[in-house]
Amino acid sequence: TCIALRTAILTPGQVHVQAGAGVVADSVPASEYEETLRKATATLKAIARAGAF
Repeated sequence: TCIALRTAILTPGQVHVQAGAGVVADSVPASEYEETLRKATATLKAIARAGAF
């Protein structure tokens, strides 16, 4: 099964970023949350560096 852990949709004047995590039995919820924030931040930085927004 494939799960999209990072997505970005760019439209004129807007960007929508989604980030997720693979939660398993021994996952620590707070750590998974921090991981999603890091993923979203990295995606936004890449968009900014590319000059796409």
